[in-house]
Amino acid sequence: MTDDTSGEHAATIRRVLVLAHMGRAEARLAAEQTVQQLHEAGLRPVLTEEDRRALADATNGQSMPPVDLLPADCELKDLELVMVLGGDGSILRAAELIRDVDVPLLGVNLGHVGFLAESERAGLGETVEAVVGGRYTVEDRMALDVAVWQEGKKVLHTWALNEASIEKGDREKMLEVVTEIDRRPISSFGCDGVILATPTGSTAYAFSAGGPVVWPEVEALLMVPLSAHALFSRPMVVAPTSMMAVEVLTRTDARGVLWCDGRRTVDLPPGSRIEVTRSPRPVSLARMHLTPFSERLVRKFELPTVGWRGPRGQVVDSGPPTTALPIVQPTYNQPTVEGQRIPVGREITPDLYDDADRQGGPATGGHSADDSAWDNSPATSSRPSSSAAGGGDGL
Repeated sequence: MTDDTSGEHAATIRRVLVLAHMGRAEARLAAEQTVQQLHEAGLRPVLTEEDRRALADATNGQSMPPVDLLPADCELKDLELVMVLGGDGSILRAAELIRDVDVPLLGVNLGHVGFLAESERAGLGETVEAVVGGRYTVEDRMALDVAVWQEGKKVLHTWALNEASIEKGDREKMLEVVTEIDRRPISSFGCDGVILATPTGSTAYAFSAGGPVVWPEVEALLMVPLSAHALFSRPMVVAPTSMMAVEVLTRTDARGVLWCDGRRTVDLPPGSRIEVTRSPRPVSLARMHLTPFSERLVRKFELPTVGWRGPRGQVVDSGPPTTALPIVQPTYNQPTVEGQRIPVGREITPDLYDDADRQGGPATGGHSADDSAWDNSPATSSRPSSSAAGGGDGL
């Protein structure tokens, strides 16, 4: 569909990109429902050309709502939001797509744990309604800036939302490394690898490796050794301003490999140096619920809480576990609460809880099928996403 509008009217068009794993029937049905609901509400659904063809084939020739095509009819910068229908791997792929623009991601979980997702498949209709009504805030998540040096030359400059993992390249050999914080050596040892993670990634691969769970609003970086053959191999939490580095030692011929979010990779011959710092560009996630991270942690990992009685002298509310943000007049890419702007990354305060309690909101739940890889382009890899290790994200 070609947009024939211009001027002020064109600037007010609300475009929402819908991304899904079109190779799965459940994802196609969810995408079809989302596109239809967005169109009926007056928003402009956007699809990639490949996804539009897949959706048209799945509808067996039935008429589809008009959609904009990316990039023929609009650009990434023209989007208000990206709705990702899938698991954490799908959200990581979407984050890669919009890396260079300031557009938030909103995930609807069709996978297993779905730590990065904001809602579940059963609540898809309510999720679209919240998008239409502007009932969401935008939260910034720290990302990593990753540089690889070999023979004094920078051979790779990339990024990661969850983690940069340095792993051994040969199954039969340990990887010999020396770790470094703020240009000071910490320890050298043989290992299976070292994970350098964000708080968001603390519930992904780093979680499976025994690293700490870090609340997403905490500004910190994590270094987690993998099966280190050393007396000191504890995970470390360092300042967000620190530089973490790992060097592959030359005393053996064991090679390594770097994976960023399980998506971007490069070989690490002996002598390679990996430097990781906080990226100046975060990843924006759309949030519809005021659920505390502690509750998300319990719900996503199905942690037992039998015997909990709550703080003394307070009545424990047995109502729904999540509350939706109140209805507001949407402002594009800058939602508001009760008519007030919410700066990106603003802390949710008790007054917002009170407002949301008065408004109420849908509770969502349920899990569905696995989120298998759906991008076989040469720029990516078939390695399972980092989200598969422990849930993908501290949401």
